[in-house]
Amino acid sequence: MDLRKKIDDIFADYQRDLGRLVSIPSVLEEGGDAPFGANIQRALEEVLKISEELGFRTFIDPNGYYGYAEIGEGDEMFGVLGHMDVVPAGDVKAWDSNPFELVEKDGFLVGRGSSDDKGPTLAAMYALKTLLNEGKTLNQRVRFIFGTDEESLWRCMNAYVEKEELPTKGFTPDAGFPLIYAEKGLIEFMLYSHQMSDVRLEGGGALNAVPSQATTDYDADVAAALDELGYTYTVDGNDLTVEGMAIHAKDADKGKNAIVYLAEALHKAGKTNDMIRFIVEKMSNPNGTLVFGEVEDEVSGKLMLNVGKVSFRENVQQIGIDIRFPVTYPVENVKELLTKDAHKYEIVVELYDYLKSIYVEKESDYIQSLMKAYQDITGDTVSQPITSGGATYARAMDNVVAFGALLPTGLKTEHQVNERISIEDMKVAMHVYAQAFLNIVIK
Repeated sequence: MDLRKKIDDIFADYQRDLGRLVSIPSVLEEGGDAPFGANIQRALEEVLKISEELGFRTFIDPNGYYGYAEIGEGDEMFGVLGHMDVVPAGDVKAWDSNPFELVEKDGFLVGRGSSDDKGPTLAAMYALKTLLNEGKTLNQRVRFIFGTDEESLWRCMNAYVEKEELPTKGFTPDAGFPLIYAEKGLIEFMLYSHQMSDVRLEGGGALNAVPSQATTDYDADVAAALDELGYTYTVDGNDLTVEGMAIHAKDADKGKNAIVYLAEALHKAGKTNDMIRFIVEKMSNPNGTLVFGEVEDEVSGKLMLNVGKVSFRENVQQIGIDIRFPVTYPVENVKELLTKDAHKYEIVVELYDYLKSIYVEKESDYIQSLMKAYQDITGDTVSQPITSGGATYARAMDNVVAFGALLPTGLKTEHQVNERISIEDMKVAMHVYAQAFLNIVIK
C-alpha cells in the first residue's frame, strides 16, 4: 500500500471538512444556553457530523461539554484528544483574509483553528480513515474525544473524566513532533485593585495568548511617552490603541505584550494607579524575574509570565495573568511570591485555573512506538522527545502524550494573526499518524 499516495488522494476531502470547522467562530461565550456558547456547540455538532460521515459512531454529552466519535470493537480503547474551541481572532484587520474562512494561499491553509486544533484533530481522524478504507482491521476501539473549553478552564475534560470511560493510552495532536514528554505547570490568576482611578485601560482576552492590542483614552502625554518608548500605536477618535504581537503564552518572551507596553507609557506620562504600577514594576518581564527571580530547570526551561487581559472600571482594576513554571519548581512558591508582592500594592489575588506539570518516562514501549512512527516516516532520527510550556490534553488522563502535528521545521502560528498550516507538512503529519495507528491499533 502506498500510504502517502492514499493520503494525497483523500486530502481534498480533509480540506473541505476542515473548512466546515474553521467557518464556525467557536470562541468562548459564557452565559448562553450552551455551556461555552452557541458557536462552540455548533462546532462540536459539526465535527460529530463529519465523524458520522466518515463511519464513526458518535456521542454528545447531554449538557454539551464534550462529544466523541468511536470506531472498532473490544474492551481496550485508544484515545485521541482534540478540541474544537479556538482563541479570538484579535484584530481582524491585521489578517490577510477572513479568520473564519479556510483559505489556501502559497502552500498553506489559513484560518483560525487550522493549526490549533481543528486541523490536527481532523488530520488524525483522516489518517485512521485512510487505513480503514484500505481494509485494515482494528485490534481495539479508537475514540476521538472532542473538547470544547481547552482554551479556557478545561471544564469539558473535567466533565468527560468524571463521567466517561478513559482510554488505556492515547495522544493529543495539539503540539509538536516528535513528541512531548514533559509539560510545565500552568497556573492562572485574576488580580483586583479597588483604587479610585479614572485611568482607562482595556485589552487582551484569552489569558493564554500574549495580547496584541490595548486601548486607553487619547492623551498627548501618553502618545509622547509611547513615541519615546518606541512602541507602535494608532489613534481613532478618542481611542489610543497600542499594537503588540500575539503569541501563545507558553512563549511569552517571544511576543510583544500590548498591555504591558501601554501600562509603561501611562506610568511614564503620570497617568497611573496601583495596578498600573504593579504591571510595570512586577509583571513587565515575561520570564517573571521581577517577582520570582531567575526560575529555570534543565528539563523544561524558563518560567513564563503573561498579562493576558486587563479591564479598568471606575473603582475596580482587574488583570488576568498566565504563568507556566518549570516541572521542578513548586507551585506553592508561585502562589506565595505572587501574593506577597501583590499585597504590597493592595491587590487581591484569586486563583483562576491550575494544571499540574507532567513528566513521562521517555523509554516506555508506548513512547518508543510513537517515536518509531515519526522517525520511519520523516527520516528524522536527530530530533528527540521535547518539553513544552503549553498545556495540552495530555494532562487530562494518564498515559496520554502530545504527539504532533507541527514538524520541527514548521511555522508556529497558533494564537497568531494569519494562523495557518503547511499543506505539505500536514500531509506528512497525517502519514505519521497513520503509521502510529499501524504500530499500535491495527491487527
